[in-house]
Amino acid sequence: MLARFFTRLIDAQGVWARPLGDLNHRLLTAVFGPLRFLKDFLNGRWLGHPVHGALTDLPIGIFLLVIVFDVLAIPGAASTALFIGILTTLGAALTGYADYTDTDGRARVVATVHSTVMTVALVVYIVSLILRTNSGVQTVPIVLSIIGFVLVSVGAYIGGEVVYSLGNMVNRHAWRFSGTPKWQPLDVTDVPEGVPVKAKAGAQSLVLVREGETVHAMHDVCAHAGGPLSEGRVVDGCIECPWHASRFELRTGHRKRGPTTHDQPLYEVRRTEAGGWEALRLNGGSAGPQS
Repeated sequence: MLARFFTRLIDAQGVWARPLGDLNHRLLTAVFGPLRFLKDFLNGRWLGHPVHGALTDLPIGIFLLVIVFDVLAIPGAASTALFIGILTTLGAALTGYADYTDTDGRARVVATVHSTVMTVALVVYIVSLILRTNSGVQTVPIVLSIIGFVLVSVGAYIGGEVVYSLGNMVNRHAWRFSGTPKWQPLDVTDVPEGVPVKAKAGAQSLVLVREGETVHAMHDVCAHAGGPLSEGRVVDGCIECPWHASRFELRTGHRKRGPTTHDQPLYEVRRTEAGGWEALRLNGGSAGPQS
């Protein structure tokens, strides 16, 4: 019941969050567009896990520590912790903005509400830190820290909606595969050279790319946001997603360019005796080591 109430409350913010989100998206795309290496780093392609999700725990824990130090009347420790918390919040925000660049639809609206609440919380914390430099009564900065923590908690809840309810930055193949892989016939008869071709292998959609006598195959649904790889293009031995330009190596399925932080499920393809094609899944996609 509470979850439905909060969902309706968040969705009601779309009146202002949708246009603001679209504006933010255009600005961030202009900033990160020429800085692909930096964006990949902030997305977490190197880590195999979104960096934003890993960093957000830091400021929440530190800001809780600020309240503990305030209760114990240790102002110096509280101020130091508050300063560190602000720095880690800025770091988390930077990685969040990199993910935000490739966030679309309702997820972008909810992410905009999340980022707005977190920004307000950050401002409150900065004011609290400035006021703590005075030697007078510390009641106001302490109250502001408590208000900031409430806002951070609300923002964290909304951020969780972006991930857990809307699946943003979640591996699209996490629950797709089960059981023992087996050879499945493909519904194609011709695979032209160097051109992505969509094919069905049982219930799964694949993208095929032929290089000479070798036919590379991986799942057609991009691990990042579900884009159709068969509508993408082949670039430097990789298939590029048409939605957010993630790239996966044709030979291995490994992620070669973000925003994806996950590899793509890979298939082996062979000719049948009847002259058709069949495919066998080799892996389920992962966030493991890259070649």
